Amino acid sequence: MSSLPLFIAPAKFDNAEAALAQVQAIYRSSIEHLRAALQRFVCGQDDGLHVRACYPFVRVRTDTVARADSRLSYGFVAGPGTFETTVTRPDLFANYYLEQFRLLLRNHGVAIEVGTSTQPIPVHFSLAENDHLEGSMSPERRLLMRDLFDLPDLAAMDDGIANGTHEPARGEAHPLSLFTAPRVDYSLHRLRHYSGTAPEHFQNFVLFTNYQFYIDEFIKLGHSLMADPACEYEAFVEPGNVVTRRTGRPARVGDELGAPPPRLPQMPTYHLVRPDGTGITMINIGIGPANAKTITDHVAVLRPHAWLMLGHCAGLRNSQQLGDYVLAHAYMREDHALDEELPLWVPIPALAEVQVALEQAVADITQLQGYELKRILRTGTVASTDNRNWELLPNAGPERRFSQSRAVALDMESATIAANGFRFRVPYGTLLCVSDKPLHGEIKLPGMANHFYRARVDQHLRIGMRAVELLRQERPGSLHSRKLRSFAEVAFQ
Repeated sequence: MSSLPLFIAPAKFDNAEAALAQVQAIYRSSIEHLRAALQRFVCGQDDGLHVRACYPFVRVRTDTVARADSRLSYGFVAGPGTFETTVTRPDLFANYYLEQFRLLLRNHGVAIEVGTSTQPIPVHFSLAENDHLEGSMSPERRLLMRDLFDLPDLAAMDDGIANGTHEPARGEAHPLSLFTAPRVDYSLHRLRHYSGTAPEHFQNFVLFTNYQFYIDEFIKLGHSLMADPACEYEAFVEPGNVVTRRTGRPARVGDELGAPPPRLPQMPTYHLVRPDGTGITMINIGIGPANAKTITDHVAVLRPHAWLMLGHCAGLRNSQQLGDYVLAHAYMREDHALDEELPLWVPIPALAEVQVALEQAVADITQLQGYELKRILRTGTVASTDNRNWELLPNAGPERRFSQSRAVALDMESATIAANGFRFRVPYGTLLCVSDKPLHGEIKLPGMANHFYRARVDQHLRIGMRAVELLRQERPGSLHSRKLRSFAEVAFQ
């Protein structure tokens, strides 16, 4: 026997707002049921019944091929059939779901079906932002949870759809989105852990960096902008969900709950928030491709408009100077972080809109144009390695490969970020700054490095933010390039 919420039967909708309202009603009923049962359990009350509540599902059935606008990269299914996905957090993803529903209705002219799925919501994913149960239950009581509540099931949240390896069973619906609801919820909880901020604060443009210097400048800039009543950003959010509202903007309910953490999270994250979500999130991912993969695995479920890497690199050409910029047009993947999910034979193309925005941003901030811009900006292949001490290897193997690939720069994160952008259909780009030239005897020394960082970081950060401004001006949907979509693609962006 199970304790279940009131069953809400599947219904068809030809209006996106009505379909979203049904999703919200089902999700709210399920979450309220789980939270009430969990509260009773924490207080020592339970009737021995297994408690279960399930995610909403969204389904489309069509017997025709969509005659969609050929310029679109998403918003239609691959062909005739039944397509379905579970969905979660309609409070967080309301605008995103509305866009997907409207495109499906417009491109297919068939109703959207919404109902209660058979996929259980793990009880951990029903907890509110500030709910913490660990300290209020004995170890024996926590162990009993396994018998009475559904726990996360990793089999329900693999990345087979995104990886292109998912094969629906006979009679099973085809996927409608890249991520199932449990997969999304899992990443939302991981984002809280790694970033130190709630998913609600994340913006649609994400800057990744591998140096704290960039974060220090971003914090300084964030507080400066909040003192300007005419600033386009309405809030600046720091780890611990510490919210600073722009001068003249009233505090919101929940702002008072934020508090600086006793220690920074593994990948401290900061947000310049715009009312429409098109602000800037900046994350210090630290050093290494493993970190780059970890955080992008989870940020991807938020479906950002673009993510960009701003970091330092080793220049591989004698003609480069410290402080020069490198705009990646290709990636040599020696990081091995995604070898299982994305084979090395898969090319990672440059995306025109992102490349143009980054180059224009360098020109705008440095006030250099044309041939003069070439003095400080070089385009080419960026090699990424998982060996930070590649220079110490006893043979010339790495150097020979870098030369054969025509690589102009080397780092540890950029190829992973770009490859995961390709894998998860998130537009990506890389602009690096040369901080040393180990092949030519120019290595980082403490005094020289500190001087260099202070002199270059501010300009590099302003270039990245200017690139976001330019990308924000693009036609809605145009950033999600058709280059990132396969010929048998899910409908959701």
